[in-house]
Amino acid sequence: MAELHDLPAVVLRDQLRQGEVSASDAAAHFLARIERQNPLLGSFITVTAEQALEQARAADTLRLRVPADELPPLHGMPLAFKDLTDVAGVVTTHGSAALDHRPAPTDSPLVALLREAGVTSLGKTQVPEFGLTAYSENRIAPPSRNPHALSRSSGGSSGGSAAAVAAGLLPFAPGTDGGGSIRIPAAACGLVGLKPGRGLVPAGESLGDPARLVVAGPLARTSADAALMLDALAPSPATPDSGAVNTGSYLAALSEDPPRLRIGVTLDSPWWGTFPFSPEPAALDALKVGQDLLEHAGHVICEASIRYDNRYPDAFTTAWTAPVGTARISPHREALLAPLTRTFRRRAQQRSPAKLAEALAFLRRFQHDTVVQYAQWDLMLMPALAQTPRPVGWFTGALHGDDRWPAAQWPGDADGDYRRQCEYAPWSSMVNVCGLPAITLPVHWTGGGRGEGLPMGIQLVGPMGSESLLLRVSNQLGF
Repeated sequence: MAELHDLPAVVLRDQLRQGEVSASDAAAHFLARIERQNPLLGSFITVTAEQALEQARAADTLRLRVPADELPPLHGMPLAFKDLTDVAGVVTTHGSAALDHRPAPTDSPLVALLREAGVTSLGKTQVPEFGLTAYSENRIAPPSRNPHALSRSSGGSSGGSAAAVAAGLLPFAPGTDGGGSIRIPAAACGLVGLKPGRGLVPAGESLGDPARLVVAGPLARTSADAALMLDALAPSPATPDSGAVNTGSYLAALSEDPPRLRIGVTLDSPWWGTFPFSPEPAALDALKVGQDLLEHAGHVICEASIRYDNRYPDAFTTAWTAPVGTARISPHREALLAPLTRTFRRRAQQRSPAKLAEALAFLRRFQHDTVVQYAQWDLMLMPALAQTPRPVGWFTGALHGDDRWPAAQWPGDADGDYRRQCEYAPWSSMVNVCGLPAITLPVHWTGGGRGEGLPMGIQLVGPMGSESLLLRVSNQLGF
């Protein structure tokens, strides 16, 4: 028999609902894996074992009293929340040594929603400071490492959650994405990562978001597992012109293949004018594999040329970093911030409200212009990342090993750090600005076979309301 951590989330869900596995046994199994493997992976900041087992016992009691078909949809399913998300009674660190680490008084809307769906929370996962970066390293805990190569980063900002799912410490996990924070770690760790469209599900983060960039979505090993979580997070997938099957369920919709689609493929990026970059061969290999898979499935691939306004990088950076400028940090503790956070906080505080309003107005125009261009195709296709997963410490210039965490003396090159991130993930943030759904799929591995070497993926971007369509395409391709 397969171990519980080897089961797809949809199978584990069924076993929990039918009583073939108890919620207590499932929680204990995954907690034991976390205890054994987290010292190497650094995927969890906080493990709430006692609370998890108490929740699991309550779920088992409920199952004795309620018929299986009346149980919550994710009855007894273990998962964890990234440590930007408030869970009542558990510290939210925001990955920062500059904050007082006090237990959150209430659940965030995302946590409340998943609790109502019946989940068992095992703890809080590693994040970058305030979720600002494409790597999950900070000054309060070991860096989150890639299960496929421990010297490499698991990405960010949902990096701890992605590492935990990829390593079998969780069956699946919710992430949040404000500039690629689901899709980047999913691509780095060989997972399916879905960023829903703006407003479909709660964001779950407890800092501000003036540009409405952040949305929550699933990190999973398969499209079916991602659909299972999205069913708990969002209403019926059937919307006009979305290509969705009117089943009332993202998971049930996977039974139908998508229609034949016209898909535009592009390497264009709004970051190119500010940070010219060259995609690595592995990124181009992944794109070619993705094209071949889509064509073999019957879709039409067309070259797409997208024109992006070169004022985008400055406007996005202004909006993205605005919340850290207003974060409540005591002046005497600001020295504890990482160099990138400290630099962006200072710049945000020096900007006038008019400058932020100007940036937000520009991003609204950018959204309109980009969505109009994308509308020439049913979906857009591009690489998920421009480079293979980066070594731990590569972005900060502090290539620290196991014996050097947390990095006490990271170099202060905040602009170099930011540039490296934008060159690593140049196709992510504009999707958030446009509010569109997008999915990343692990189509290629640098070692040849699936699961060998480092994962590299593609990103598919769809129009508003196309979450079900993206999941159906993913499922059609075998993910």
